[in-house]
Amino acid sequence: MLVTQIISAMTVTICMLIDSIMISRFLGVDSMTAYGFASPVLLVFAAFGSMLSAGVQVVCGKAMGIADREKMDACYTVSMLMAALVAAVGLVLVFALSGPLSSLLGAGKPGPENEVHRLTQDYLKGFIIGAPAFIFAQIMVPFLQIAGKRTLLVAAVLAMTVSDVVLDILNVFVFRGGTFGMGLASSLSYYIAFAVGITYFIGKKCIFRLKKSAAGAAVVREVLESGIPTVINQISLVALVFLLNRLLMKTGGGAAVAAYSVISTLGNICYCFGSGTAAVSLTLSAFFYHDEDRNSLIALVKIQTAWAFFLNMILIGIVELLAPFMVRLFTAGKPEVTYLAAKGLRLFALSLLPSALNTTFKNYYQGVDRVRFTEMISVLQNFVFTAVYALLFAHLVGTDGIFWSFVLGETTAFLVWTVIVLAAGKKAGSAADRFSYLPQDFGARDGDSIDFTIHNVEELSEAAQAVGEFCSSHGDPERDCLFIPLCIEEMAANILQHGFNKDRASHSIHGRLVRRDGLRIVRLRDNCVNFDPVDYMKLHEKDEDPTTHLGIRMVMKTVREANYQTSLGLNNLTMIL
Repeated sequence: MLVTQIISAMTVTICMLIDSIMISRFLGVDSMTAYGFASPVLLVFAAFGSMLSAGVQVVCGKAMGIADREKMDACYTVSMLMAALVAAVGLVLVFALSGPLSSLLGAGKPGPENEVHRLTQDYLKGFIIGAPAFIFAQIMVPFLQIAGKRTLLVAAVLAMTVSDVVLDILNVFVFRGGTFGMGLASSLSYYIAFAVGITYFIGKKCIFRLKKSAAGAAVVREVLESGIPTVINQISLVALVFLLNRLLMKTGGGAAVAAYSVISTLGNICYCFGSGTAAVSLTLSAFFYHDEDRNSLIALVKIQTAWAFFLNMILIGIVELLAPFMVRLFTAGKPEVTYLAAKGLRLFALSLLPSALNTTFKNYYQGVDRVRFTEMISVLQNFVFTAVYALLFAHLVGTDGIFWSFVLGETTAFLVWTVIVLAAGKKAGSAADRFSYLPQDFGARDGDSIDFTIHNVEELSEAAQAVGEFCSSHGDPERDCLFIPLCIEEMAANILQHGFNKDRASHSIHGRLVRRDGLRIVRLRDNCVNFDPVDYMKLHEKDEDPTTHLGIRMVMKTVREANYQTSLGLNNLTMIL
């Protein structure tokens, strides 16, 4: 999931990067300054899109964990309606209030001598035309990820990138539309990305369904509550950008604001590696948490930490080495801006590792229902500590002090939440267990679950034998000690026979048996072609020959409840025995 999630995280930032390069190189410092003033509005819309996207990841992650298809459809319906509402309201408001809004953002009062104000207003109007596609593109990302359509995600991002480059070039050299044209070019590229992505949702193979009856207040509230930490995160960023723009204008003038705009644009691309890791963490932590799979959550903590560290250490080295060359893409012919941006970018790069760890663990804690803790980290990371350091060092050191505030703020936030988590997990075992921040009684108790992985018939026999011994060791009746392994054997054998030989890909089945509240719960998960045994039996329950589909028929008639869900490109079957 990580590669496609990083690429899809660039959906917004790539267009912003391209716009920054084109604006700075061909439209001048005033236009670049105007673009910097407009960025908080872009972040506000990104906040609403991210809120809905995060809400989808959490709510659908919970539904996937218990194979609740109705809940997934409800989440799909509600998120689409809310996206349409946010886009419509935002479009009307920004168009109607673009003048006062530009003044509020720091562009000064409108007038014939204030070119920056007019340029800021122009960019806002061009950008806001794409608000519907901008919001819906963010919503589509988690649904395509859940459906396993990662190739389509990449195709949408590539289409958006190519179209934005072409449209920006046409705007500069053919139409000469200025900053309005740049905003409009981004808007059109978002619509192109949306057009590519929507091909899945209007097709027959889409696993999500729009249902009016599903759009209830309870689901709306759950999506919003699940997305609130992300909104707080984005609003904190907006407040920080607003504050830093004002401080930089005082300490270094328009050149410092333009330099910060360059740093922010390059920084947003760098952040995609941390936010991509965090997005995977949010989906999987919600998924495993509501499957009550403690071992997988601890494994997730280890893996996400390793990837966040590895990717961002490489990224820091690249930025430190290439900072002067990177900023010149935006600042050719502007030596003062180039100098400030290169120095500031190198200082900013030092914050990437603590920032990635903060963001990844913040999303993980959101997935395991530590919502208030997530909100606290967001505010401390994205505003409080960085703002305090910026206010303090702006007076002492000037512009350099403001750029130092990034690494100091992120590092302080990391140390604060780490101390809280480690103090709370004194009784936990490993470091990963302590950082998982789970209640001591969470999930199946030691000895109350067994996990197994199957790649072939021999491993299936070994798994069935191990499950039988597990049941016997817990004093289950002899009939159950025979039936439960047989149930697993029948369903897994069907996957081996019909799923493993359909293509040349590497396939596996992961199984888990849990004893909970007097019940035995079996979960089988495989990466073969989609197959729903529950629906399959409903279609064939009236077959005259009782010997057809004998294995599935026996299992489905005997279990108390069976739920199937395809998600993350996997078949997920849960059976309560």
